[in-house]
Amino acid sequence: MFETLSDRLTSVFSSLRSKGRLSEADIDATTREIRIALLEADVALPVVKAFVAQVKERARGAEVSQALNPAQQVVKIVNDELIEILGGETRRLRYAKTPPTVIMLAGLQGAGKTTLAGKLARWLREQGHVPLLVAADLQRPNAVGQLQVMGERAQVAVYAPEPGNGVGDPIAVARQSIDEARRQQHDIVIIDTAGRLGIDQEMMKQAADIRDAVRPDEVLFVVDAMIGQDAVTTAQAFMEGVGFDGVVLTKLDGDARGGAALSVRHITGRPIMFASTGEKLEDFDAFHPDRMASRILDMGDILTLIEQAQKTFDEEQAAKMAGKLTSGENFTLDDFLEQMMMVQKMGPIKNLLGMMPGMGQMRDQLNAIDDRDLDRIAAIIRSMTPGERQDPKIINGSRRARIAAGSGVTVSAVSNLVTRFFEAQKMMKRMAGGMGIPGMPGGRGKAQKAQKKGKKGRRVSGDPRKAALGKQAQEAPADEPKPGGVLGNLGGKLPPGMELPPGFDPSKLRLPGQK
Repeated sequence: MFETLSDRLTSVFSSLRSKGRLSEADIDATTREIRIALLEADVALPVVKAFVAQVKERARGAEVSQALNPAQQVVKIVNDELIEILGGETRRLRYAKTPPTVIMLAGLQGAGKTTLAGKLARWLREQGHVPLLVAADLQRPNAVGQLQVMGERAQVAVYAPEPGNGVGDPIAVARQSIDEARRQQHDIVIIDTAGRLGIDQEMMKQAADIRDAVRPDEVLFVVDAMIGQDAVTTAQAFMEGVGFDGVVLTKLDGDARGGAALSVRHITGRPIMFASTGEKLEDFDAFHPDRMASRILDMGDILTLIEQAQKTFDEEQAAKMAGKLTSGENFTLDDFLEQMMMVQKMGPIKNLLGMMPGMGQMRDQLNAIDDRDLDRIAAIIRSMTPGERQDPKIINGSRRARIAAGSGVTVSAVSNLVTRFFEAQKMMKRMAGGMGIPGMPGGRGKAQKAQKKGKKGRRVSGDPRKAALGKQAQEAPADEPKPGGVLGNLGGKLPPGMELPPGFDPSKLRLPGQK
C-alpha cells in the first residue's frame, strides 16, 4: 500500500547522500519533495503541513548541522516524525479488572468488521484468552451466518440468538451476551455491530445505544484503508456520534495510496491499534508505528519477521534440524522439503523478503516471485521414493523421467533440482566443518583443540610444500590468520590445480610495487 510513498521518499534521500553539508536550499528542496510525496499518497492536508513543518524545524537545528552524516540524520528525523504521526508507541488492549472484557466494533458497511471480528477473536485465542463473538449486526443480509462461519474457522464460540436479516433487537442481543459470557466463562466479548453504506443518524443511534447498554472497555473503529480522504471524514463522524478508543485498519494489502493510515490518528487523536493485511484469518496483528515507519522508509521490518518465524517454527524441530546441519550428518531431500514447508507457513515468500531492508529497490524482482515454484519443487520431491530422497545419487535417467511424469514437470526441472540440491549439500558439509567461522561446531575451536592434542610428537610431512605451510602456521601469531585460511580447515590439502610448485618459498613473494 505504501509503495508509491516509499519510492518517492527513498529517491529524495538518495539525492542527499552525496552531500557533505546541507544548505538551507537543500533542506527546502527536500521538505518540498516530502510534501509532494505525502500529498500524492492521499494524506490529509493538515497532517502534511504539520509533518513537514516539524521535519523542517528539526532539519535546521544543531542535530543535522553538526552531524557527521547529515543525510542519515535527516532520514532519522523523518523516521521519528513518521513514528509520531502514526501514534508513537504501540497501544495495547485494555482488559477489564473483572471479566469479561467487552470490545465493540463500529464502522461503515464494507469496511470488513465481521471478518475482522473473526481475526481479532483468533488473535486473542492465540494469546491465551477465551473470546465470545456476538452477532449484533441484524440488518445486513446473512451477517449472522458470516460471523458463525468466521467463529468456526477461528475456533471461537459465537452467540447468535437471533437469525438477523432484519429480525431481532441488536441492543438486547448485546446486553444478553454479557450474561452468556459469564455463564460460559468467556473472558472477552467481541460485539459485531451493523454498518451502513454511508453515515446516517439511525446507524449512529443504534451504535450509541449498544455502547450505553454494554459499556464496552474498548470501542474500536474499523476503517477501510483504501478509501483515502473519506476515512478521515468517516472517523470524525463516528468520533462525534459514538466515540471510539482505537482504530483498526483493514485492507492494508491493497494498492491504494495509504494516506488513511497517516491521517486518521492525527485527525482523531486516537491510536491505530490493529492492522489487517490480507484475507486469511492469520493476516492480522497489533499495529506497531515504529515498524510501519521503517517499512515506509525501506528500512525493513526484521522484528515482525522474527516474530512470524517464532510463531511458525517448532523450537524442538528447529533445534533438531540445526543439530543435524552442524554435526555434519547428511542433509536429505526430506529435510529440505520439511524446511521449505515451514517457510511456506510464514506466508508468501514475496512478503517475507519484503521485510528485509532495502528490498524496496528490488520490487520488480519480488513481484516476479511465484510461490507456485515452491509447490512444484514439493511435487517433485514427493514423487520420489524414500530411497531416492535419502540418496539422490541413485536417480538416473529413467528415474528422472518417472519423477517428472509423476510431478507434472519436465525432466530438466527434476535434473536442476537434484543438481542444486547436491550443491546445497556440499555447502552444508563445509559449514559443518566450520570453514574457519568462530563459534561454529567443528570450526576454529575444534581445529585449535586438534593442534593442542597433536603438539606431542608432531609429525613433519616429507613433502617440502606442506612442511613449509605447516611451519608458517606454527610460527604465525595467534591473532593473525593462519596460512591457507579456509583451506586450512579442509584437511590441509589444496584442490587439484592449485598445488604450489616444488621448492616454492612464500616469504620471497613480492607484490607489484614492493621492493
